[in-house]
Amino acid sequence: MRLDKYLAKSTGLSRKEVKRLLHADEVRVNGERERDPSRHVTEADQVTLDERPMEHPQPRYLMMNKPEGVVCAADDPTHPTVLALVELPRAEELHIAGRLDIDATGLVLLTDDGKWSHRATSPRHKTDKVYTVTTADPIPEDAVIAFKKGIMLNGEHFPTKPADLKLLGTCEARVVVHEGRYHQVKRMFAALGNRVLSLHRESIGSIELDEDLFPGEYRPLTDAEIASI
Repeated sequence: MRLDKYLAKSTGLSRKEVKRLLHADEVRVNGERERDPSRHVTEADQVTLDERPMEHPQPRYLMMNKPEGVVCAADDPTHPTVLALVELPRAEELHIAGRLDIDATGLVLLTDDGKWSHRATSPRHKTDKVYTVTTADPIPEDAVIAFKKGIMLNGEHFPTKPADLKLLGTCEARVVVHEGRYHQVKRMFAALGNRVLSLHRESIGSIELDEDLFPGEYRPLTDAEIASI
C-alpha cells in the first residue's frame, strides 16, 4: 500500500494533510525519515507519525438499514445517497455490496474490501438474498411453482434460476433469490402480471439485518458476519 494511503486510512486525514506531514519530516518508516508518499509499505513495516506508531489500516465492513428515497450510489444530483448517511472518515472510499432501488428498503452492506464485496454479490458465489414483498394484486398459488421453475424476464435470454416464494398473505410474500439480476424481484412479479409496491431486504447470505437499526442507521459487521461471506 502507498504510504500516503496507509497514513490516510490509519488517521482519517486527507491525502493533502498527509503530504504536508511528510514534507515536515514527521513521518518515519522503520525509524528512518520518509518523504515519498508513493513508498510501498506493508504490515511488516513500522510507521510512525510524530513519533506515534500507526496501526496497519484494516478494511471496514458495515451493514445499514437503507431508508426509502435514498439511492445506492456514491453521488447523486437530486437524491440523498447511502454514503452520505455514513459519518465516518473516508466514507467516500466505501462501496456498496448489493444495491437496492431508491424505493426499496432494508439490508445494504458497505465495505472497502473489494474481494469480499465480490464474494457477497457475484452470482457465481450463489449468496442467497431474502426479501419481503408487497404487491398490487393478489399473488396466486401457482406463482410459487413459477418462481421454483424460473421465470423468463423481459429482455433476457435465459430464465432466472429457481427461486423460493412463500406466501405470507394475499398480497405479501417472502422471496429468496440466488442470483442478482437487475431489478430481479420486481421483474419476476412483472412477468407474472403483478406489480411490486414495496420491497424490503432481510438478509444477504447468513447476514441478517439488525432489528435494532432504524432506517438510515448502520453498524460494523461482527467477525462472524464478515467470515460468513
